[in-house]
Amino acid sequence: MTAIRYHIFVVDDEPTIREGIALALGDDYRITAFANAEDALADLEKAAPDLVLLDIGLPGMNGIEALATIKRCDPHILVIMITAFEDIDGVVRSMKLGAHDYVVKPLRMDQLELTITNALETIRLRKEVQMLQARCLSENMPLFIGESNAIQGVMDLIQRVSRSADTPILIEGETGTGKELLASAIHYHSPLFKGPFVAVNCAAIPKELVESELYGYRGGAFSGARESGKTGLVETAHNGTLFLDEIGDLSPESQAKLLRFLESGAFYRVGETKPTQVSVRIVSATNRDLARMMADGLFRQDLYFRLGVIKIQVPSLKDRTDDILPLAKHYLAHFNTKFRTAFRGFSPEAEQALRRHPWTGNVRELKNMTEKAALTGRHEYLTPQDLGLEHPHDANTCDPATWLQTLPSLPPEGMDLPQTLEQIERHFVLQALQHSQNNESQAARLLTLNHHTFRYRHRKLVP
Repeated sequence: MTAIRYHIFVVDDEPTIREGIALALGDDYRITAFANAEDALADLEKAAPDLVLLDIGLPGMNGIEALATIKRCDPHILVIMITAFEDIDGVVRSMKLGAHDYVVKPLRMDQLELTITNALETIRLRKEVQMLQARCLSENMPLFIGESNAIQGVMDLIQRVSRSADTPILIEGETGTGKELLASAIHYHSPLFKGPFVAVNCAAIPKELVESELYGYRGGAFSGARESGKTGLVETAHNGTLFLDEIGDLSPESQAKLLRFLESGAFYRVGETKPTQVSVRIVSATNRDLARMMADGLFRQDLYFRLGVIKIQVPSLKDRTDDILPLAKHYLAHFNTKFRTAFRGFSPEAEQALRRHPWTGNVRELKNMTEKAALTGRHEYLTPQDLGLEHPHDANTCDPATWLQTLPSLPPEGMDLPQTLEQIERHFVLQALQHSQNNESQAARLLTLNHHTFRYRHRKLVP
């Protein structure tokens, strides 16, 4: 692996100091030197360095003012102050503003190199954590595609709430909207990303086994229990995230035990009298109306408020139509790789069918539909037939001989044929724009016109 070559700014008005540092450190680091803070800050906006050696006593903008500006621009840049021996006040002010360390003039290169090495070790560790987190995200969290304002708002909220390592989060949304995917996004963006992500479907666990599955049991605690005992899912998620899907399906007894765990962080394995303490972030999800369940006495109000310190509402796919085609294209690329196929995309008719489909199964339905089409499609571009979206009347709608039969007969007094044809053409131009969400290139393809011809007719018919 190639070693990282760190970039260091040296900001000092004394040429001998700038030249001496560049000569001493130039073989190991990329050095850029400046005689004043103003020039350094201008370059900082173009490419941030890893480390800044910054003299306090600069002409013009002094080092303390420059430090404050650097920290506003990028708080992660490490700054080592260069100071005169007697300027203790300047050192104290610098450290309060976020300076990493300081060195005293006259500089001793061995001490300066040691200070820089220690500072860059901090940077190296931070970069390793960032790289590890990025790898975890790419390996463990499928890409959540979204261009609509609705889903972008959700992702922005996730970025903010992920900073906490223990705040409970409740995700609400219809079946198939990707609630577990969002829970994993929260986990892998959080400080807990190196810990386990444990997903539990509460609806899939028989009611009589919920306690032993979640909290585990001591060996021989009940008839049929393993002699070695069992570690529960809560303990398995220690120092990580426990995702409780379909939380509304928990029985009243299970709700009470979960509430006690949330309040104390401790639980009892079945058959044990000594509590076990763990550190776990709880993310739960439901497609049920918990407010109505609380009103009906089916879900505990105190548990609801404990679980939903932060609540995230996931929009259904029918409410985020801008995301349908990007999602479909993402899944097609995924299945092209998985099945070693080479579909180039969706036909205009398929894109139109995808947009108008009701998507009662949400994102999960779209993924399954695309997988089937990638396995069974026969053409370069997937068609409505490949997707299973061809309705009985669709086969005839593109056949002029069929829909012309539905037109009225010529009235006895005759008609203004040019005006009528213009109205028909205007109708289909507007329809094509509606189906393509005002994308003229796609609308032109729907009418088998080239882009320039369509644009001319559009401007003529719809001034």
